[in-house]
Amino acid sequence: MSMQGEATGPGPSGQSRSWSRWWAASAVAVLLVAVAAGVVWWQWPAGDEEPPVVAGTVQAVVLPADEVSKAVGSTLNALTRASEPAPPLAADPPGCSVAVGPATSVVYQGGWTAFVSVAQQDAADAADHTATQTVGRYADADSAGEVFGTLTDGVKACTAAVRDASGASASRWTYRVSRATDSVLSWTATQDQGGGWACYREARLTGSTVLQAAVCQAGDGGPAARTLADRMAERAK
Repeated sequence: MSMQGEATGPGPSGQSRSWSRWWAASAVAVLLVAVAAGVVWWQWPAGDEEPPVVAGTVQAVVLPADEVSKAVGSTLNALTRASEPAPPLAADPPGCSVAVGPATSVVYQGGWTAFVSVAQQDAADAADHTATQTVGRYADADSAGEVFGTLTDGVKACTAAVRDASGASASRWTYRVSRATDSVLSWTATQDQGGGWACYREARLTGSTVLQAAVCQAGDGGPAARTLADRMAERAK
């Protein structure tokens, strides 16, 4: 799973579980790219107590694993955390870079004062559910508003794109925006020939904070993503 892009699901008919090995290789590749770019990533062992958080920090906006699991309807464990946005992902057409990587540095541009992204899933090798929480904080509400505008405009401008078009891990996605206001953005990214796999994304602008919640699964993850984003927004106040 790419923490900053979409988690890739099952392939075409007849390949329902073989995608897990490719998915794991893709995750490693993204991790290596992020490390090379200086992004601080770290693993948190499944089942261990989550690290303590301090009130008022971006880490305090992130929901604990048990709360995320309840919303998604499947037991999830923390997989990976990042303290900086990953580099932009390759997109075809290039103008879809925001839709392809909505939590990368193409959206969370320089100027953030604090950032955290946490990815979780229900199995290490062949996940049926994944959830990602991303929080970026800026010096003021105007700066955060510009970032949220970049996200909204970029997602609305793209209806379909190929992610990482140059490699064997390329996948094609279609995008549909269901709600877009000054402080709320809801959209769905559906993988072509993915056996119904889709990533349901919710973004919120709360003061100087831009946050996102994503739930990826074969089925309607929209309500879960919306619940997570709303609860994160409450914690961000």
